[in-house]
Amino acid sequence: MKGKRLVYGALFLVLLATEICIALFIHDAFVRPYLGDVLVTMLLCAFCRIFVPEKVRLLPLYVFIFAAAVETAQYFDFVKLLGLENSRFISVLLGTTFSVYDLLCYGVGCALFVGIDYLIKSSRLL
Repeated sequence: MKGKRLVYGALFLVLLATEICIALFIHDAFVRPYLGDVLVTMLLCAFCRIFVPEKVRLLPLYVFIFAAAVETAQYFDFVKLLGLENSRFISVLLGTTFSVYDLLCYGVGCALFVGIDYLIKSSRLL
């Protein structure tokens, strides 16, 4: 159990570092908007698995629902409704633009995590 937590922790740190590098250094029309969205759901799944490596079987689905809820809030301009549109941090964290493509990217990220999760859980080394 402890070994799996370490693997998920390492995966989380790698994904976090990748997301930070994308945010700071990449300003293109594909990697930042699409790959970043794929990776963010994987990041959230890995973070949750650090604390619950075995028990929540449908975790990727729950993460997808959470991401879809945040994306739906963007459709309704949630940041502005909260009066936080001048906060760059909150605007970046919650996003300000709804996109169906983001929902697709979140789904791809969760599906990829299902595969990674399976590999980690079935590893005989842990």
